[in-house]
Amino acid sequence: MRRTKSEPVGELLRAFLRQQGLETPLNEYRLIQGWEQVVGPTVNRYTRDLHIRNQTLYVRLISPALKQELMMLRRSYIERLNAYVGAQVIADIVFV
Repeated sequence: MRRTKSEPVGELLRAFLRQQGLETPLNEYRLIQGWEQVVGPTVNRYTRDLHIRNQTLYVRLISPALKQELMMLRRSYIERLNAYVGAQVIADIVFV
């Protein structure tokens, strides 16, 4: 028996997640889990809370000096975090 319409499992899984409305929450979860890998352990040490709302990543920092430095690098972090996930998950970062 020969199958003519075979598709990779990854494609089928992505289509299923999209159809069920689970793709965006999964990508948001992956982005938050990848925060430390993208920014490094030093920056992560000063991070207390991360959450995403309306394509904006909110990051609570405990160092005002670090907050100022990260504001200047915000565009770079947006690109790197989205590349880590492989999708356009966030459009902005707000450091609180």
